[in-house]
Amino acid sequence: MPEDVVDSKQRTLRKGFLFIEHKERGRMATEITTPNAQRAIGHEEYSLYSSMSEDELIQMAIEQSLTDSSSGQPAAPGRQKPRTAGRETAAAGHANRPPAHFYPWTRVIDPVVKAIKDGDEHALTSMIQSGKNLSEPNKDGWLPLHEAAYYGQLGCLKILQKAYPAVIDQRTLQEETALYLATCRGNLDCLLTLLQCGAEPDISNKSRETPLYKACERKNVDAVRMLVQYNADTNHRCNRGWTALHESVARNDLEVMEILVSGGAKVESKNAYGITPLFVAAQSGQLEALRFLAKHGADINTQASDSASALYEASKNEHEDVVEFLLSQGADANKSNKDGMLPLHIASKRGNCKIVQMLLPVTSRTRVKRSGISPLHLAAERNNDDVLEELLDAGYDVNATLSLERSRLYEDRRSTPLYFAVINNNIYATEMLLQAGASPNLDIINPLLISIRHGCLKTIELLLDHGANIDAYISSHPTTFPATIMFSMKCLSLLKFLMDLGCNGDSCFTCQYGNAPHPVTQVTSSRFNEMPMDKSPTVVQFCEIISAPEVSRWAGPIIDVLLDYVGNVQLCARLKEHIESYEDWAVIKEKAEPPRPLAHLCRLRVRKAIGKYRIKLIDTLPLPGRLIRYLQYDNSQ
Repeated sequence: MPEDVVDSKQRTLRKGFLFIEHKERGRMATEITTPNAQRAIGHEEYSLYSSMSEDELIQMAIEQSLTDSSSGQPAAPGRQKPRTAGRETAAAGHANRPPAHFYPWTRVIDPVVKAIKDGDEHALTSMIQSGKNLSEPNKDGWLPLHEAAYYGQLGCLKILQKAYPAVIDQRTLQEETALYLATCRGNLDCLLTLLQCGAEPDISNKSRETPLYKACERKNVDAVRMLVQYNADTNHRCNRGWTALHESVARNDLEVMEILVSGGAKVESKNAYGITPLFVAAQSGQLEALRFLAKHGADINTQASDSASALYEASKNEHEDVVEFLLSQGADANKSNKDGMLPLHIASKRGNCKIVQMLLPVTSRTRVKRSGISPLHLAAERNNDDVLEELLDAGYDVNATLSLERSRLYEDRRSTPLYFAVINNNIYATEMLLQAGASPNLDIINPLLISIRHGCLKTIELLLDHGANIDAYISSHPTTFPATIMFSMKCLSLLKFLMDLGCNGDSCFTCQYGNAPHPVTQVTSSRFNEMPMDKSPTVVQFCEIISAPEVSRWAGPIIDVLLDYVGNVQLCARLKEHIESYEDWAVIKEKAEPPRPLAHLCRLRVRKAIGKYRIKLIDTLPLPGRLIRYLQYDNSQ
C-alpha cells in the first residue's frame, strides 16, 4: 500500500513517542546516550498501530512513559547505592529505555517497495535473480506489480510482468487490479503496457467500478480512448447501476461522451433509480451534454422510477436554459411524478418566475386540477409573490382548494391559497389574492382567526373589508360564541377592535346552566389545535373557555369589555364566581345588573339596524359628530 495513505497516523505516533523520548532524556541527563536517527514510518511499521485511534496512540505513549518513569525511580534515602561510571552507567541507561521495537519508524522499510518507488530496476532485477519471490501479496493483497502500477514505474512494471505474467489480473483485498490502479493514478504508459500484455479491462473493484469508469470520473480522455480501443465494456454498471456514460454526462465531458457512444455506450441505459444519462444532464444543468444526447436519439421525455421527468427535474433545480431547450425539443410539460406534481408545480414552489412563464402556455389546466393542488398554493406557501402574481395574471383560480387527501396533510386542514398567505403573515400576497377575488370564508378555520392570532391589524382589516365573517366559528371545534372572541381574549385592545366592528357578544352570556351549579369543565386550553379532531366535538360555552387557567385571571376585564356591546344580560353562576374573586371587579358586577342605560340600549339598536357589514359607514350618516362618536364607541372629544 502506498505510504502517502498513512501520513496522519504517522504524525500522531511521532507525537506520542517523541513525548516518551523527551522524558527519557530528561531523566537520564547524566547517562551516556546515542542519538537515534528518525525517519518516515514504512508500511509494515504503520500496520502495527493502524487500527488505533489518535487518542489511543497518545494514551499508549503516556502510559509507557509513566511505566518507564516508575521503573527508573531512585532508591529510598539511605539505601541508594553510589553509581559507577563507564560501562555500568551506560548499561543502566540502555536498560531503562523502551525496547527498540517500540519505535516503529526505526524498522527497515520493505526493500522491494523502496526499489519500486525509487524506480531502481537494477535492484529489482537482482532480487528476482537471487530467487526472491515477488509474486506474494502483502497483508493488503498488494503485489509488487500493484506498487509499480500505482507509482507509475514503467520499467519496474515491465520487469515484474515479464517475470510473473500470471499475476497481471490479480486483485488486492479491495479487488483492485494493477490496471485499475494505473488508471486511477493517470499513469498512461503503465496502462497501455498492461493492456498490451493482455490485462482484462473490465475487472471491477468492490464497488463494481471498472478502470473505464474511473477514467471517466477523472476526465482522462486518453485513458478512456485506450480502454475503449482494447474493448472495455462501455455499458458496465457499478453498484448503483451508474455507467461510464452517466459519469461523463455528469461532468459534461463531451469528448469522453463521444468516445463512449462511438464505442457502443447506450444512451438509454438506466441506473438503479431508472435515471438515464439525459436525465442526469437535465438534473445537473449540463446543457451541452443534453444537446449531445438528444442528437444521438435519447428520449426527451425520459422518467425516473418515481415518474419524475427530465423537464420536472430541470425545473426543480432551476436550470432555465435546460428547461428552454427541453421545451424546444417537444418535452411534455404534463407528465407528473408519483405525487401528481407537474413541472409547473415545482417551478412555482421554487419561485423561478422565468421557468413558470415558459411552462404556463404548455401546461394543461385539467391536469393541474387533477393533481389536487394549484401552483397558487405552492407559490403562496413559499412566499413567492412574483410567481403568485404571474399565475393570477394567467387566470388560475384564486379560490382553488386542496384535495381532501392533500388537505389532510396539514393539521389545520387548510385548503385555499389565501390561507397560506395569511398564515405566513404575508400582507402583500394576502392583498393580491383578495383583490383577485379570493373568498376569505372557505377554509375550515377562517383566515381571519389566523390573522387575529398573529395580531396583524392590517391583515384583519383587509379580510374584513373583503367580506370575512367577523363572527367566524370553527366547525370542528364548535362553541356557543364566535371563535373570533375566543382568539382575541388575551388582547383586550384587539377584542375591543373586533367588537367595534360589529362582532356579536350576546352569545357569550347565554349559558345552559344559568344560576345553577356548573359541572367541572375539562377544557384546559382555548387553542383549537390542541383539541382532538377524531372525537365527536362537544359545544363549548364562553364561561367554560374563560375558566381555563391561562385566561381566568383576565376574566373581569374581558367581561367588562363585552358588556359594553350587549344589552340586558344575565351573568351565569360561573361568571359571577370569577367577578366576585377580586374586589376590584365589583364594579363590573354592578355594570351587568339590569336595566342598562337607555342611551346604551339605543346605541345597540342603531348599530344592529346598520348591520355588521356596514358598520364602518356610521360616519357617513347625517348625524351630529358627537352622536356618531358615541355610536362608534369613540370616547375622544
